[in-house]
Amino acid sequence: MATPPSPSPTSPPPSLPNTTSPPAPVTNNTAPVPDSPNGTFVNLLPPPPPPPPPREGLPRGTLAGLIVGVVLGALIVLIGVGIFVIFYKRRKKKLANNYTGAPPQGVDPQHWQQSVPQIAVLSKPTPPPGITPHLYNSVEPPSTSTSLGSDKPSNPSPSPGVAMGHSLGTFTYEDLALATDNFSDSNLIGQGGFGYVHKGVLKDGKVVAIKQLKAGSGQGEREFQAEVDIISRVHHRHLVSLVGYCIVGVKRLLVYDFVPNNTLEFHLHGKEGSVMNWSTRMKIALGAAKGLAYLHEDCKPKIIHRDIKAANILLDESFEARVADFGLARYSLDTDTHVSTRVMGTFGYMAPEYASSGKLTEKSDVFSFGVVLLELITGRRPVDKTQPFFDDSIVDWARPLLSQALEHGNFDAFVDSRLQKDYDSNEMTRMVACAAACVRHSARSRPRMSQVVRALEGNMSLDDLNEGITPGHSRGFGSFESSDYSSVQYQEDMKKFRKMALESQELVSSEYSAVASEYGVNPSSSSTEGQQSTQIETSKAEKETKDVSGST
Repeated sequence: MATPPSPSPTSPPPSLPNTTSPPAPVTNNTAPVPDSPNGTFVNLLPPPPPPPPPREGLPRGTLAGLIVGVVLGALIVLIGVGIFVIFYKRRKKKLANNYTGAPPQGVDPQHWQQSVPQIAVLSKPTPPPGITPHLYNSVEPPSTSTSLGSDKPSNPSPSPGVAMGHSLGTFTYEDLALATDNFSDSNLIGQGGFGYVHKGVLKDGKVVAIKQLKAGSGQGEREFQAEVDIISRVHHRHLVSLVGYCIVGVKRLLVYDFVPNNTLEFHLHGKEGSVMNWSTRMKIALGAAKGLAYLHEDCKPKIIHRDIKAANILLDESFEARVADFGLARYSLDTDTHVSTRVMGTFGYMAPEYASSGKLTEKSDVFSFGVVLLELITGRRPVDKTQPFFDDSIVDWARPLLSQALEHGNFDAFVDSRLQKDYDSNEMTRMVACAAACVRHSARSRPRMSQVVRALEGNMSLDDLNEGITPGHSRGFGSFESSDYSSVQYQEDMKKFRKMALESQELVSSEYSAVASEYGVNPSSSSTEGQQSTQIETSKAEKETKDVSGST
C-alpha cells in the first residue's frame, strides 16, 4: 500500500470544511491563543481587576496635631469644671459663714435678718436661781421671711439646729439639751455677759462646756460668728479648743473642750484652805503668756482677746493654763487695731488708755496680763474696796513697790505672805520685771507678749525687756512721769474709768443678781466687788472725755 506523499513544508495546510458556525466575537480584546496541536483556539478569562489603591490619609503631622487638640480641649473642659466646683463650694461656705453676718452695703442693719425655718425645740432652759425669768427666756420666734432685697443668689436656710461650715462637730439643739440634762441648774458651771455655760456629756462620752448665748442679744450673735470664724482656726495647747457649735432659730451655742480644774481666780481667791505654790504660779504665768502671744503674733490677722483676767485662765489637772473666752476676740487688721464701737472688759484689768480713747490694741491685753501677774505675785485681787482710793487698785498699789524691789532685790513688801518666802528668787525677779513692764502707763512702752514669754523663761535679759524706756525714770517701772503719759492724765483717766465702771456695774447688777466667772464654779467674791464683766461703749468714753475737758 502506497504511502501518500507528505505535504510540502511550504504548501498551505489543507482547508477544512466549514461545518460549524463562525466563532463568537471576542469582546475582551484578548487574542486567541493555541490550545492544542490540532489548531483549535479558546478564549482566556480576563485577569481580576487590580485592588483599588489605598485612600490617601491625612499627613502624619496633621493627625498628631488633631489628637493633641482633642486632648487639650478635654483638659480645658475638666479644668473649667473644677474651677466652677471650687468657686461654688467657696461661695456656699461663705454664705453659710455669713448666715447672721453684717448686712450688705446700703441695707439697714435693723432690717437685716436671714430667714430661718421655725422649729420646735425642747423646753427652754431654766434660769439659775435669782435670775429674772423674763430676761433669761426672752427668746423671740425665729423669722420666717427676709426683708433683704439682694440680687445675690438665695442661700437655703440651714437645717434646724445643725452647725455649719469648717471641720467642727455638728450638733442639734436636742443633742446639747440631752448632754446637759436639758440645761439643768446642776450642770451650770458659769455665766458671763453673753449667756450661760453648762457642763455636758456628749453621746460619745466626751465631756464639754456648752456656752449658750443670751437670746435676743445682737452683740451675742456677732460674738458667735466671730468665735466660729476665728477659733475654728486657732489651735494651741494653752488655748481652749472649740469642739463645735449649733444654730437653731435665734439660739447660738458653742461647744468647747471641758477644762476640769476650774479657774486661776478660783485657786487664788476662792479656794479656802489651800495655797498655790510658787512653781505652779510660774507655770501658769508662762502657759498663759504663750497662749496670748500666739493670739497676738502667730494668728493672721492677729487676735486681741480684750478680756484677759484670772477668771478666763482655766487650769487642767496638771495646772497647765488654757486661755478661754474668745467671744470677745475679733480680727484686727494691721491697719486698724482699734475696737470698733462697743467693747467689753473687766474693771481692774483694763488698760488706762481705754478710758480716754475707747480703743484697745494688743498692748491693752499686755496690760491686763500684767495685772494677772500681779495677782500671782501678791495674792491680791485686782480691786480691793477695803483699801483707800488708788490703793484699792492692785496696779496703783504695786507700781512703786515693784520699782523699789527691782532696784534693791527685796520683794517682801508685796509678795503673797501665804508663800512664806518659799519661792525662787531668780524666777520672782523675772516675773516682777515682766509685771512692771506690762502695766506701764504708756501702751507703746509695754513689751510684746513674745518678749514676756522669753523673759519669764529666762531667755531674755531684763535690759532687753526694758528697751526704749527713757533712762532716769526708775528704769521705766514705777515712774508716773512719762513723756507721753503724765500722772495728771493718768489720774484723770482712772477717775473717769471708775465712774464708767460703777455705772456699768449698776446696770449689770440690775440684770444679774449673781455674777460668776465664765467657767468658774463657786467664783470668788471678787466678781461682785467691782470686777463684773461690763459693756462700755465708745460713745460713753467720748462723752466723759468731753466732760472732763470742759471742766478743766
